[in-house]
Amino acid sequence: MKRLAAPKHWMLDKLTGTYAPKPSAGPHKQRECLPLIVFLRNRLKYALNGREVRNILMQRLVKVDGKVRTDSTYPTGFLDVISIDKTDEHFRLIYDIKGRFTVHRISGEEAQFKLGKVRRCQLGAGGIPYLVTHDGRT
Repeated sequence: MKRLAAPKHWMLDKLTGTYAPKPSAGPHKQRECLPLIVFLRNRLKYALNGREVRNILMQRLVKVDGKVRTDSTYPTGFLDVISIDKTDEHFRLIYDIKGRFTVHRISGEEAQFKLGKVRRCQLGAGGIPYLVTHDGRT
């Protein structure tokens, strides 16, 4: 996607390139997510370019919600926990008051919990209640 068409909450500047990474299909919508490459390169400043981000991910150092992710455009979203094993750092993506994603550092024991926003409660087959969270979990 063109860089100017990228969501404003990614906070990408206009002049450092023509294109922005297009998020892969995943648990969060394209306009409501932050690709891993933007998180590692632009927010944490762990890499200078896309090749370095790809090298970090291919070493299987980054986990999203406890699962290793090697896709540089994997869509991380609201309340996702991003863990980096080598530095023993854990982050939770939350919105600030202006609707932008902020990097919120959390402890290791808090990273064990996956928070979810309930979107819908319904009765399933046989009258069994279930709920649907913001990232599609039931």
